[in-house]
Amino acid sequence: MEYKWTALTNTTAAVFMSALDGSIVLIALPAIFRGVHLDPLSPGNIAYLLWMIMGYRLVQAVLVVTVGRLGDMYGRVRIYNSGFAVFTFASVLLSFDPFDGGHGAMWLIGWRLLQAVGGSMLTANSAAILTDAFPKEQRGFALGINQVAGLGGMFIGLVAGGLLAAWDWRAVFWVNVPVGVFFTVWAYRTLRETGRRDGGRIDWWGNITFAVGLSAVLIAVTFGLQPYGGHTMGWTNPLVQVLIVGGLVLLAAFVAIENRVSAPMVQLSLFRLRAFTFGNLAGLAVSIGRGGMQFVLIIWLQGIWLPLHGYDYAATPLWAGIFMLPLTAGFLAAGPVSGYLSDRIGSRGLATGGALLFGASFLGLMLLPIDFSYWTFAVLIALNGIASGMFASPNSSSIMGSVPDRLRGVASGMRSTFQNSGTAVSIGVFFSLMIAGLASSLPHALTSGLTQQGVPAHVAAQVGDLPPVASLFAAQLGVNPIQHLLQPTGALSGLTAAQQQTLTGREFFPHLIAAPFHSGLVVVFAFGAALALLAAIASMLRGTGTQVGTPEPHSAGTGSPADTATTGPKAG
Repeated sequence: MEYKWTALTNTTAAVFMSALDGSIVLIALPAIFRGVHLDPLSPGNIAYLLWMIMGYRLVQAVLVVTVGRLGDMYGRVRIYNSGFAVFTFASVLLSFDPFDGGHGAMWLIGWRLLQAVGGSMLTANSAAILTDAFPKEQRGFALGINQVAGLGGMFIGLVAGGLLAAWDWRAVFWVNVPVGVFFTVWAYRTLRETGRRDGGRIDWWGNITFAVGLSAVLIAVTFGLQPYGGHTMGWTNPLVQVLIVGGLVLLAAFVAIENRVSAPMVQLSLFRLRAFTFGNLAGLAVSIGRGGMQFVLIIWLQGIWLPLHGYDYAATPLWAGIFMLPLTAGFLAAGPVSGYLSDRIGSRGLATGGALLFGASFLGLMLLPIDFSYWTFAVLIALNGIASGMFASPNSSSIMGSVPDRLRGVASGMRSTFQNSGTAVSIGVFFSLMIAGLASSLPHALTSGLTQQGVPAHVAAQVGDLPPVASLFAAQLGVNPIQHLLQPTGALSGLTAAQQQTLTGREFFPHLIAAPFHSGLVVVFAFGAALALLAAIASMLRGTGTQVGTPEPHSAGTGSPADTATTGPKAG
């Protein structure tokens, strides 16, 4: 097999596995919580749930630039191969959780953080390895396949998590082990360095300020979603405010440091390239919209639509993944084709058109009633997937094709940071908008609905005071919160059989939450459409024709000025 195809096959498997693990746990969380015996509605356990989702994405967002820079310095294949080994090792340990309760959850969170370190080493260097291996006339196709594998893994993980968790919750981690072992061995045996190795020194102050600053902001987002005091969310928590301000100060210090050191962690001069700057800004906007939409759709299906259509709460996670297959199919169909076309007609038109179609699908979803016709929903999410595929491949090709050869590792890491940060931030942004929409009307709806069915007023008031985030996560975890909360109080025993059947049935909670949830949906999808419009504008501004790199203030690794401009391939 010609080397470039070997590189494409191996890196495609790597980014697919890394992205798969970012979402597979999302659907498998109900089985995981049952497996380690955690109550999903206990206030203290909300933090475990958030960290199981957010921790993986946080590490990837923070580390990809650093490991991309290490790839430029010491060899992209060397860092990439090590990442496969780390990822596989962590997957083995995840599948052998020896604890229960909170300790079991902490075991999983800790090893998922290490797994994310390995995933960062893979994703940060895979695009650079492909850019080195493929000629420029085939680069868009190769990067398109790679990008489709990554985002496709994110969507396929939703279905795989449900299927594997139905067998055994540990299987969501077992599945990585044989695949990881095979591709790790294959990578060490077949991949070789074909790009320029830069050498140089580690920018310790830059790495520290970037990692701590971005971590602080993303940790603040995680805590901001949890109730604090008498508030439905934690944005008034002094710790959250300190983390946000401190994180932003450290990120500002990072920019100042990078402009002064001789061997910077990132080349800020890359932002002088229009294709690089506006491509990353467009990618950030789309990743925020895509990541947030994914969570909202899952909650919509699991918490409302599927129960209203006769599905048991315990089965909703699996069926939510199945009913979202049109989204995955649309993306998988459009991604490779758009990558192929971008090599021939350029990136700007395809990426801009994809962003506009992405926004149009949000507007369509915003107009749907809560109890929608599935085929209308399927068409809209398929269009959303097609739009993501139209945008992703040309955008990646434009970004990577605009940078000098020797900076492809750090450029790939910077691109991944924008994408992963957008996905992590999207959870905080979309959930905050949704919780704010629910907070004004959900408590009254729950309290009045329960009292109408004969539940004592004081018990109904306790349930009504349940934080909206807990109701959202109950829906996501396939739990009927009404039955779950009323059983321990003994309130059900004093009701008639008909009242008990109504309260514990599939339709009572979905009907109660439908109107408040729809108010939140309108805000969330309008915000997603606005993000898509910003992405389209940024994509249009990326320029056309040949991108010419400006002279850089520092030659990475040597500290000497770069005296010549670098001409990259067509960015479209």
